[in-house]
Amino acid sequence: MEKNLHFLVSLFLPTLFLLSCSLYLVLSFSPSQTHLQNQCLDAQRSTLLELQHGLYYAPNFTFSSQAQLWDLNTDCCSWNGITCDDALGHVIGIDLSYKNLSGSLHSIFNLHHLQHLNLAGNNFNITLFQYEFDKLPNLTHLNLSNSCFHGQIPVQISYLTRLVSLDLSYQDSCYLRYQQIIDAYYLPSELQQPLKIENPNFTTLIKNLRSLAELYLDSVNISTQNTKWCETTSIVLPNLRVLSLSNCGLTGPTCSSISRLPFLSKPSLDGNPISYLPSNFLEISSRLVSLSLVNCNLSGHFPTEILLLPKIQSIDISENYDLMGLLPEFPLNNALRILTISQTNFNGKVPESIGNLKFLTNLNLYGCNFSGQIPSSIANLTNLVELDLGFNNFSGLIPPFHRSGVPNLSYLDLSWNQLSGSIHSSLFTLSSLQTLDLRRNQLVGEIDKFTNATSSLIEYLGLSNNYLIGSIPKSILHLSWLEWLYIGYNNFDSLKLDMFFQLKNLRFLDLSNMSLLIGSDNKSLSFPQLEGLTLRSCNLIEFPEFIKTQDKLDFLDLSNNQIHGFEPNWLWKTTLSWLDLSFNAIDFPKEFPFGDANSSFPMLTYLSLQFYNISTFPEFLKSQKSLGYLDLSNNKISGALPICNLSKLWRFNASYNKLSGPIPIWLGNISTLEDLDLQENNFSGNIPDFAKATQLYTLQLNENRLEGKLPRSLANCRVLHVLNLGNNILYDTFPLWLGKLPELMFLILRSNMFYGPIKHVKNTFPALDVLDIAFNNFSGQLPFESFQAPQLRSLKIGGNKLEGKLPRSLANCSKLEVLDLGKNMIQDTFPFWLVKLPSLKVLVLRANRFYGTIKFLEEENGFPMLHILDLASNNFSGELSVGFFQSLKAMRMMTDGNKAKPDYIRDFIGVGYYYYQDSVTIVNKGFEIFYKKILTIFTCLDLSNNSFHGRIREEIQNLRLLKVLNLSYNSFLGPIPLALGNLTELESFDLSQNKLSGEIPPQLTSLTFLEALNLSYNQLEGNIPQSYQFGTFSNDSYKGNPKLCGMPLTRKCKADAPMPPRKEDVDSWVDGISVWKIVLIGYGCGLVSGISIGYTVLNEMGNKWLDSYKRNGKRNRRRSRFYKNLRIQFIGALDGLGNDLEKGLLSVVWELCVTPSWWKPPPESQFRDIRLRYGSCMLRLRGGSHLQSPYPIILAFGIDY
Repeated sequence: MEKNLHFLVSLFLPTLFLLSCSLYLVLSFSPSQTHLQNQCLDAQRSTLLELQHGLYYAPNFTFSSQAQLWDLNTDCCSWNGITCDDALGHVIGIDLSYKNLSGSLHSIFNLHHLQHLNLAGNNFNITLFQYEFDKLPNLTHLNLSNSCFHGQIPVQISYLTRLVSLDLSYQDSCYLRYQQIIDAYYLPSELQQPLKIENPNFTTLIKNLRSLAELYLDSVNISTQNTKWCETTSIVLPNLRVLSLSNCGLTGPTCSSISRLPFLSKPSLDGNPISYLPSNFLEISSRLVSLSLVNCNLSGHFPTEILLLPKIQSIDISENYDLMGLLPEFPLNNALRILTISQTNFNGKVPESIGNLKFLTNLNLYGCNFSGQIPSSIANLTNLVELDLGFNNFSGLIPPFHRSGVPNLSYLDLSWNQLSGSIHSSLFTLSSLQTLDLRRNQLVGEIDKFTNATSSLIEYLGLSNNYLIGSIPKSILHLSWLEWLYIGYNNFDSLKLDMFFQLKNLRFLDLSNMSLLIGSDNKSLSFPQLEGLTLRSCNLIEFPEFIKTQDKLDFLDLSNNQIHGFEPNWLWKTTLSWLDLSFNAIDFPKEFPFGDANSSFPMLTYLSLQFYNISTFPEFLKSQKSLGYLDLSNNKISGALPICNLSKLWRFNASYNKLSGPIPIWLGNISTLEDLDLQENNFSGNIPDFAKATQLYTLQLNENRLEGKLPRSLANCRVLHVLNLGNNILYDTFPLWLGKLPELMFLILRSNMFYGPIKHVKNTFPALDVLDIAFNNFSGQLPFESFQAPQLRSLKIGGNKLEGKLPRSLANCSKLEVLDLGKNMIQDTFPFWLVKLPSLKVLVLRANRFYGTIKFLEEENGFPMLHILDLASNNFSGELSVGFFQSLKAMRMMTDGNKAKPDYIRDFIGVGYYYYQDSVTIVNKGFEIFYKKILTIFTCLDLSNNSFHGRIREEIQNLRLLKVLNLSYNSFLGPIPLALGNLTELESFDLSQNKLSGEIPPQLTSLTFLEALNLSYNQLEGNIPQSYQFGTFSNDSYKGNPKLCGMPLTRKCKADAPMPPRKEDVDSWVDGISVWKIVLIGYGCGLVSGISIGYTVLNEMGNKWLDSYKRNGKRNRRRSRFYKNLRIQFIGALDGLGNDLEKGLLSVVWELCVTPSWWKPPPESQFRDIRLRYGSCMLRLRGGSHLQSPYPIILAFGIDY
């Protein structure tokens, strides 16, 4: 046993010794070994120092200082942004993002173990092609976004086979920063998509990156690969989770094979016109966490199911203007956090179940067509931070928002709706609210005081354009954080400007259309230093002197007041960037107040001086280098435009002046110029070269005396939308070369001296909306044989020498509204096939060589919108069929909406701004009249000077909306149909030069709006009716009918029938009320013009006049059968028109055949320069030189005989 023990001891001791030695070694060497593992290798440190040496700070894209990124006294593995591996000390990660760096990156590619590289948010402004990315085979994450890299993406990136995330996105954002720094107006197109994929192509770039899970190529130009990217991605990248390809120039629909990507959960394709989603898109939708398809030109109906997906957290499909959809009923526990469908065509009501979206933080429905009430449940979304429901059709009351229901709500926009009721004070007490916008609604009542105003966080408060009354509550004046206050265009009580002195943080103030009390002491007002001030339409008569001390003023609008006298020097502040003084009656001197041509306003970018009584071009404008917007229209400026240094000008409007001489060359050399409007002047000479104005969007030079040829440099203006050169003396051939401009919408060359044939315009002018080449000398065959213009709305080629047949391809122009081919030599039959055009409103074929019969089958659809049809002076023949009259549907009935709101045929671009007003020339009341505007309720049928024969069919009575009917110079025979008396809207009626017989139907006397009647040169006989309108027509209306007798002819009838007796008990004035009509409608811009017919009712003023006539009517009733009562009534004035009348800016002139003794003109405070005359019984309106109300003027009158 002792031996065994000895043996165990001898065995144990060496083992123990070895264990102790091992432990000693472990304890001795472990710290040292740990230190080695964390220590940066010398070679790696040297490489990083070399990298730092090649970099410098460039916050303004120029050298600022040498980069000092790290503390050189510390280990490089501890340096900021540097990551080393734990085992060998190799640098495996570099993060130098958002440090404003620039310089050389070559050293990085010597760090071969690098796995993560993030250089995002810098200012390198270099190409990637010079760098050897293939030396970084271990790279898994590469982020070079937003750092001003440009040029071709190098093929070496395709060798990084271990990449999991690749981000080369948004290089354009970096260059936008650069644009702001250099203060350039435009970012060159090549820098809007700085990086591109051409060679290698998209397939080559990604074919080896099979591990890729995240791909960000936003704003990388892939346009040359746009048909292949989707299929390639679906096949090559099976692990893709994030696909972000915004603004890459991709076109066409997304391929159906995208469903092969089993892990795709975050697709983003913003800014690519992909048009529609694949039919199997819902197959991948169950995996979606977010979906972004902003501005993708989507149309049709958006799948409601996507809004109900169980995992979806964020949806943004905004700016797809033709995309329709409805909001579904939302279940409980929906995961949605962000829902943005703004600026789409979504409509219907917002469901009450929107309150089930308990995680919702952002809801943006701005600019859709939602209607109905805003659901009250929306006021209980406790996580809601931003709510934007602006620009919809919501009505009813504002939801009951309260502090506990929406404690996180910071942004609330309900503007531009139809909300009614009052504003509850609880809105102002929401604990987190910073922006409250309620502008442009129908809110009424007073604003109640509210508590805790001093603790409110409200910075923006918009209440303008409502019907609020009373005084401004003092609570608003205690909103200590308030910076923006917009309360104009309400009915608040008069207020003093000094009440706002408490708002120390106030920066922008809008008090437009308010009654301001500005005393003589306003110069001493203690007012906050404003950046923006709008006092538009405040009846100011002088410049408020408190502006003199506003040293930070950036925005100033004093337009549409009554300011007179001279401008003070202090008004023109060097801080101003936006100034509008339009529509004031300044006693303007020949020179500006400061009178120095070198006076500089370095910040001034916007200046509007329209209707400002200027007679010479202001000298100081010549050197305003920052000026971008300049409007001098509607003044009296004469002479030539001087040479100016306005290199940043983007809009210049000098229209409606008296400028003369050539258009200066310097305008064509402004590279930033977008809009140039010089119409209605006396410019002469050639149109200048526009080779450098490549951003030109609109060019309006019409109504001048320009001559010569069109400058071919216009072909370089690739974004040109509007080219209006009408009414000059240009001499050139048709500019077919303009057809290559992809965005040209309006081409107007009318009334010039263009000549020669027009070659076929196939595959040209893809976006054309209006083509007006009327009244030139074009000749040859019609050029539209294979015309493809799906957007064409107005085509006018009248007044030329074009011939041949009407091209059937015009039936492809499905949006055509106006087709004027008059006064050519076109030889064809009636174009029945035009019934395929659902929107056709005006068709003019007059003075051509059309021939044959016009027969419509009764079951055919006809023209649903046509309200002007002019077939005069052709060779049409045969009888007019019943089907023909039935085909003219728009002359038979009109919707109530069109009656209530007459409008003009015109084109709008943007909100309320139009570039083109359709016009037409027709024969009315015996005269050829040019209508500069075409009212949608004006109806005309002219079949004169053809060879129609047979009886006039009774069915013509169904065209009850006709105002002009001309059947003259045909061979119609038989009696005049009694049913024509049902056309009660007729103003002009011509049946002359036919073979009509029989008596004039007394039913025609019911046409109480008839102003012109011509029945001459027929075979009519018997008595001429003498009642109502027929008592006003002259001998010319009946001559050439030897068997007619009675007044006004000298030929007496054998037995004159007595006139029907007048009613003794009910005055004829009262009878006339039943035929009251609106007869004048126009816009208060200078001379008021236009004609419209429609029913109206009496207002209070009219009733007073009526009562007056009832009291005195029997005593003063005239016995003459020509007695005419004419009554004027002002029935329509919106926002400020009544003020224009009171200011004397509108004068009304009318004439009466007889002035009754009871007549009392309205007081001069309402109408100025009223004149009553005997004579031709005409009604006229005359606008004052300063009348510029944007609202309709509507007057009504009633007539009785």
